[in-house]
Amino acid sequence: MMVPALPTSIAPIDAPLVVLASTDISAYIPVMILITMAVTFGIINVGASLVIGPRRDGATKSAAYESGMNAVGTARKRFNVRFYLIAMVFLVFDIEIIFLYPWAVTFPNLAQGTSESLLWLGRILFFVFTTIVAYVYGVRKGVFKFD
Repeated sequence: MMVPALPTSIAPIDAPLVVLASTDISAYIPVMILITMAVTFGIINVGASLVIGPRRDGATKSAAYESGMNAVGTARKRFNVRFYLIAMVFLVFDIEIIFLYPWAVTFPNLAQGTSESLLWLGRILFFVFTTIVAYVYGVRKGVFKFD
């Protein structure tokens, strides 16, 4: 039984490295300058506020306030469920728009009448149907009634 000889040349492995090494790094210099400027600006501002800024601690400074007003009541009170429903409806419609854009860009490029285009159409119709169900649920729960 004959054992095959090992290859003595490693040129095919080195070939992609040569292509990568010949990439023009100077094209990235503006990006590196911008990143360096942003990081430097942040470090200088934080450092300057620590050095120059006042250090007056007291009861008034550490008291809680909301938008310049003294806090009223406790922070542990219960909120109306409507606030959570509004947040959930917002997330549903926000996510729908995010997923609708790639579909809208891709769907016109599919061949019409094929099983693949029908599958894509069925998926988006199901997606829109679930969004309509979420909207109807919100309307029935009174999410969109702002008293």
